[in-house]
Amino acid sequence: MNISIQETIIRELIKSMKNKSSFPSSPEKQAQYLNKVKRAISKKYKAPCPTNISILKNYHELVKKRKIKKNPRIQLILRTRPIRSLSGIVNISVLTKEYDCPGKCIFCPTEKNLPKSYLSGEPAVERAKKLKFDPYLQTQKRIEMLNNQGHPTDKVELRTIGGTWSYYPKTYRNWFIKRCFEACNGKKSKNLKEAQKSNETAEHRMVGLSIETRPDFINQKEINHLRELGVTMVELGIQSIYDDVLKLNSRGHDRKAIISATKLLKDYGFKVLYQMMPNLIGSSLKRDEEMFKELFSNPEFQPDFLKIYPCALIKGTGLYKLWLKKKYKPYKENQLITLVKNIKQIIPPYVRIQRITRDIPASSIVSGPAKITNLRQILKNDMESSDWKCKCIRCREVREKYNSKEKLYLFRENYKASDGNEIFLTFENKEKDKLYSLLRLRMTENNDAFIREIHTFGQLQSIDSKQEKSPQHKGLGKKLMKEAEKIAKKEYEAKKITVISGVGVRGYYKKLGYKLENTYMVKSLF
Repeated sequence: MNISIQETIIRELIKSMKNKSSFPSSPEKQAQYLNKVKRAISKKYKAPCPTNISILKNYHELVKKRKIKKNPRIQLILRTRPIRSLSGIVNISVLTKEYDCPGKCIFCPTEKNLPKSYLSGEPAVERAKKLKFDPYLQTQKRIEMLNNQGHPTDKVELRTIGGTWSYYPKTYRNWFIKRCFEACNGKKSKNLKEAQKSNETAEHRMVGLSIETRPDFINQKEINHLRELGVTMVELGIQSIYDDVLKLNSRGHDRKAIISATKLLKDYGFKVLYQMMPNLIGSSLKRDEEMFKELFSNPEFQPDFLKIYPCALIKGTGLYKLWLKKKYKPYKENQLITLVKNIKQIIPPYVRIQRITRDIPASSIVSGPAKITNLRQILKNDMESSDWKCKCIRCREVREKYNSKEKLYLFRENYKASDGNEIFLTFENKEKDKLYSLLRLRMTENNDAFIREIHTFGQLQSIDSKQEKSPQHKGLGKKLMKEAEKIAKKEYEAKKITVISGVGVRGYYKKLGYKLENTYMVKSLF
């Protein structure tokens, strides 16, 4: 590709941006304008239209050589798949190597040389296979890819996936996370603690770290180790909350284990995500809908995040054998769509639905509605045509709809959860359909105050950036922190307040008067 074509496009964009009256303001019109410029210049040079990624690569080269000044707006307009950084962070998934899983679940697939439940064809799996499951390379290459697509990568939320994390050898888990930190830091460290310390000021700071595990593996010893690693969120493979369904599907744990794990995690400040699986053998459409209602009416559950993974019928599993004997029947597509639609309409505003399908290739699924790969889009279209809404966090995030002149309001919602009081604080517009920032404050039964999450949404901005195109770095988080401290002190007479901080965000809390104590950021309220 001729570099001069790309450079001409970049300089034309810079020239156009100087004229604020003529350069389009909306992302949609900017994309149209970009395509117009690309077509015109390509026609002039009689060459194929360059891709956004190739133009971005040339832009970074020009900045590095000091031929042009750094222009974040250029990166914004050339950014591919903007959704990746519109929630205020970028997500990176890193897959572990193959290891035995203690579970014997009849629906779970097993593929040689892959962690339990993961299959070839899934994007994260294919990336990991090419890199021989090396955590350093997976993290590094993912950061590079996001950079090449035009996304800021100084705020990374890292997710470790693969089998049951808590069952892997402790030495492997420590090494794995250390290597992920080193990839973000761009240098090696003597040990995990040193790698974490380096990450506090690194170019790519780990603002969140999550793992996947089973509820029956959560105990005090595991809690302590998770904090040593820097974990801030735990994804629990729940699937069902009914003992008979758990037993029929050979889950190996009961309802009590779910309740116990949820409470223990929340009491230590973790964010809790439930992976739920409709259409298991022993359940039904009615029971599945009742199950989701109970998740948010019974204080013993109340997860902060949800992943709804409809059961996928995969060849070679125990469930597949039952299907062959006609002892299991998958839902029809319209039944699943209606079920998830009903679920979305009962989700409280303090819950985020992370995903509603797995990335399992349709070719691996024998039968059933799990083959639907665009379920979220189907439901979004139905929302618009049938005039119904989902109040979950993801559906209300401000994203590209940010308006710096819009008046924001502080909202508060209290609810009971796992023998404690949860206070959910948000900054939203008056209609509550644009969520700008949130904070989760937990008061345990012992009156300990934990800030379990603080998050400002909108286009991810670099740590030192103060652009007008995003609500980040506008002080919303600080205001929520002050409000949480005020509530903990005045309403509950708490002596201190504790934050389960991502390693890369410790500096932020230090500026607010917090100090590092036993992996947490702590501030005295008296």
